Parts: sequence; C-alpha cells; structure tokens
Amino acid sequence: MKDKNSALTQLMQDAKLSRRGFITSAAAVGITTAYGLSPLSAFAAEPKKGGTLKLGMSGGNTSDSLDPTLFSDWVPLNQAYMLMNGLVEIDENNKAIPELFASWEAKPGAAEWIFTLQDGVTFHNGKKLDVDDIIYSINLHRGDKTKSAIKTQLSPITALTKQGDNQIAITLESGNADLPYLLADYHLLVVPNGFTDWSHPIGTGGFVFDQYEPGVRSLFKRNPNYWKKDRAFVDAVEVIVINDPTARTNALISGQVHAINRVDFKTVDFLKRSPALNIVRSSGGQHFTFLMDCSVAPFNNNDVRMAIKHGIDRQKILDTVLRGYGSLGNDHPIPKTDRFFNHSLEQRVYDPDKSAFYLKKAGLTDLKLELSSSDAAFAGALDAAALFQGEAQKSGIQVSIKRQPADSYWDDVWMKAPFSMGYWGGRPTADQMFSTAYQSTAKWNDTHWKDEKFDALLLQARSLLDDGKRAEIYGELQSIVRDNGGAMIPLFGDYLDAANKKVGGIKPHPMFNFMGGRLAERVWLEA
Repeated sequence: MKDKNSALTQLMQDAKLSRRGFITSAAAVGITTAYGLSPLSAFAAEPKKGGTLKLGMSGGNTSDSLDPTLFSDWVPLNQAYMLMNGLVEIDENNKAIPELFASWEAKPGAAEWIFTLQDGVTFHNGKKLDVDDIIYSINLHRGDKTKSAIKTQLSPITALTKQGDNQIAITLESGNADLPYLLADYHLLVVPNGFTDWSHPIGTGGFVFDQYEPGVRSLFKRNPNYWKKDRAFVDAVEVIVINDPTARTNALISGQVHAINRVDFKTVDFLKRSPALNIVRSSGGQHFTFLMDCSVAPFNNNDVRMAIKHGIDRQKILDTVLRGYGSLGNDHPIPKTDRFFNHSLEQRVYDPDKSAFYLKKAGLTDLKLELSSSDAAFAGALDAAALFQGEAQKSGIQVSIKRQPADSYWDDVWMKAPFSMGYWGGRPTADQMFSTAYQSTAKWNDTHWKDEKFDALLLQARSLLDDGKRAEIYGELQSIVRDNGGAMIPLFGDYLDAANKKVGGIKPHPMFNFMGGRLAERVWLEA
C-alpha cells in the first residue's frame, strides 16, 4: 500500500501527466485497470442485499462526536444518518419530503403548523417512536444551555405542543413558509426521550451501532427492523476516515474501500477514464470561502474587504484548482439553482485597479495579511491561496500563507483566525443559508459580521408567503452580503464522489457529498 501510494502521489502531481504517460506509469505499480469511464446507467435497477459497504471519507477528526448538536463535518454527518433519522428529508430535486414526519400542514400565515408522525417506527432498543421523542430531540437544540449550531434558526419556535399520540403542533413567533426545509437540517435527528449517551447512540436509522473510534473508523450493522423497507440493503457499513486526498484516492483504486467522498479536483479527469469506477458529480450550494473577521482590524473596514474581493482571479482558480468542476461565486452564498437567486447582480471580476482604489479609500497604500489555510478547508485550498497570493500583489496586498494542520483546522483555526479559508455545503433554502452563517446571532457566523438591516430583512422575508415579494428581499440580501459582508466567495464547487462499479444505486444529489449524507442506506453491492 505504501509503495502504491508513493507512486500515485508522483503520478498526480498537479495533474500534468498526459493520458499515455499516466497509464504507462500506472501499469508499473499494478493499477492500469483502475482508469476508465462507465455511465451511472450501467448499474442494475434492482437492489441486492448483503455485504459490507466500505467508505473512505474525508471530514473526520478525533474530536468528533455523534451528538447531533455538535456536528460540523462530513464524517459525523454521514455516520449519524446511518444510526438516526431526521424529521424531513431533502430529495434529489431539492424538495422537502417526509421522513419521521409523514405529513404536515400550515395554518394561514404559516406561524402554526401541524406535523403527523410516521406509524410503526421503532428505535434500535425496541421502543416505539412517539411525540415525546420528537419534542425532546428538537429541544436538544433550543434553550440557553444548548451548544447546537442551529439554536438561532430554531429560536422563532415559541411552542411545541403534543396533539394526541401522533401529532405535534409547532408555533412560531412569526410565519415561516420554509419550516419543513428548516426541519430537514442534518442536526435535527431523533433519539428516545431523555437519551444522553452520545458515545453509543440509539436511533431509528437503517443501521445499529457496533464499533466507533472518532476520526478513525466505525462499523455499523444493518437494522433488521428498519421501518423503511426500500432502504438499507447492505449487512454492514464500515467508515474509514482518510483525510489525505491522495491516500483516499489510492484506497479506492486498491480496493480498500468501495467509495470515497471529496474527490480531488486535480485527479477527477483521470479517474473518469477508469473502467472500474464511476464519478458522481452533483451541482448545488457547496461554496468555498475566504473568511475575514469583521470584528478586528483591518477587516472591520469594508473598504479593505472590498479591496480583497476585487483582488482575486475567480476564473483562474475555477479553471486551475477546480478544473472547471464548479462555477464562479459572487461573494454571497446563494447558488444559481436556488429559486431566489439574484440574476441581476453583476458578476464580480478580477480588477487590481479597483482593488487598489478601495485600498486607497481605506487610507492605505499597501496591506500585509496572513492567510491561514489547509486543504481541510476544501480540496485545493492551499493552491487557491497561492494563486490569490500572486494576484493580490498587483493591487498592493501582500499575503503570507500560514499552512495549518488538517486534523485541528476546524477546532483551532475556523472562526478564530482573523483571515482563513473554509467551505459551506449549502442549504436547501436561501433563508436557511443566511440564517445559519450570516444572521448576527448565528452560532456559525464565521466572519463575525453584523448588519441590522440584513437581520430585519431576513426576518421579514421568512414570514412572507408571496414568492414574488420574497424574491425581491432575498435579492437585496444577496446584494448586501456581496458588498458589505466579510466572506469572499470566489467559487461554487461541484460535489465529486467516486465509487467502484460494484456500488449500485448511487446518484447525484444537490445536498452534500454521498447523496446528501444518506448514501449508506441508499446503495447496494452488486457482488
């Protein structure tokens, strides 16, 4: 394994090898048959049961927890969906569909909702799901003592009321037409009433807990009493945390795992040629960020922030780092696939003169910055940082890059370093994305940006049922974030997963890698 990994590292350096050269070199280490192309339609239509699905995943740390209030990266999200179910699911068309909530109905004004539970659902310990479990699980994310990232988003809930044995009434302080989408958040997973043992979660999911070593490995076995009869086909799922992109790719090539997430943009074109592999490309709300802490100098000056936003060549980074697998960002987090995307905003482009103009407006002739970066932020983040470093010099911005350790990046750097890099997986609605990362009181407001007008408009748009009026407000919110916010968002990146052809049922999904985090219960092994 070590020899193959070393060879592969050399093969894929900057993805500059020709196809002939690549295949010739690959043959020398015994991986010639790993490269080719096969359409997803080649999968068998009928699911098969059995086998152990092995996943090689980026996005895990030794500090991970299976406590739903603490999820912050890919591995715990996927593991949690194996063990627990959510209230609402987002499907491949970005629509809210039933999960543990079988149906819902809003009263006029969308401030009062009635949700009906699925019937016949049991937890792994045999307990039948009831309304008290739902209320408890939602309340884990509410109140002064919670550490949940979605505390702010749930703060408009004024009451959770039991309506008989199978219904719950949710009352809001003001209307929210997107409440089912909000309740689809991956933090909102259900456990039994009073449950607290997060080292060994009990849920209603397709798999039951067996082994778990945070940031290293987990093994979950199929739930024989799973209430979804058309899901959870494999006997077990093993998750191996492999944060290094080259090692992760090599694990797939060598057969150590059946599928990997976050395929390196540099190597995807080579992997697409494999007769043994499929590349799953999903376009959605994933975007990559340069984060400026608006609470400290020099980023508390918006002219400095504007100078930085005009000092990056977005197209060059898209072409070079993402190899075209994405689209240009315009310094706000709403993707073109969102129904409230503001098409009238002019696309910001690389303009060193305008960057220098804003620098001068801030009273500066030059600016020295330290950018904390790691490929933990996103695959190719360090390369993107280096390109920005070279481009920014033309307007008088001198950037030094501080390379940070990947395994502690989200704990020690994100939201703490004055200038850093990151990513967001996006959210199914504009309101949810803005509420999660841009509202002043949001726990994950990772630029520490506060704008009273933005907060007021966000609240106003949330309570409207007229999509035309909502579109106007969300369009203005995108403009405010673009021109005043602390996040430079140069790119939206496609989700790229790779899987052995033995994995059947895998499809693109607009929410996150691995089919919105639910790949384990959706796929099967052909052999």
